Amino acid sequence: MHMLFRTLLHLLFLSRRKPDLGYREVARTRFITLPTDLDINRHMNNGVYFSIMDVARFDMLVRNGVWKMMLDKSWYPVVASETITFRKSLGLWDRFTIESRLVGHDDKAVYMEQRFVRPDAKGEPEIYATGFIRARFLRRVGGTVPMSEIVEALGVTDAHGIPEWLERWGTDVALPATRAEAPSVWP
Repeated sequence: MHMLFRTLLHLLFLSRRKPDLGYREVARTRFITLPTDLDINRHMNNGVYFSIMDVARFDMLVRNGVWKMMLDKSWYPVVASETITFRKSLGLWDRFTIESRLVGHDDKAVYMEQRFVRPDAKGEPEIYATGFIRARFLRRVGGTVPMSEIVEALGVTDAHGIPEWLERWGTDVALPATRAEAPSVWP
């Protein structure tokens, strides 16, 4: 429940107070590790990382204008795939920033990178964890929004491909389409 409040706090208040962003700019969203974020080991729970990444993506979408465009067109984003790699733990009351940026898109989805960053001993930004997200856009009335329609709506004129390894990851972890069979059979 607290994640809903964090999301609303950013969507309704904090994101609107920050400077607007271009589509390719890095969005920096500040957070603090709360007691409700911790697991039994007293560091941020691995599932909470994904939830906070959602909040940071909404912050970015509001600031770069995509959120308003999606509302106007009755579209909404969904995560199709995500992965995270951890380097250091975030503890109680740690202040950190999530840096979010659009990596690019293929013919079906957009790809984003998000980094959990804290200052090191010299005050320089240090990566604690990095996540990659593959997202699609759906219509509230049903169906998927084709990337060509998204690119046109955003007025994107420069094609922005993704690294080969990231495209391969998106393909390798994809599940069958929602209307295809997907039986749970263990080898």
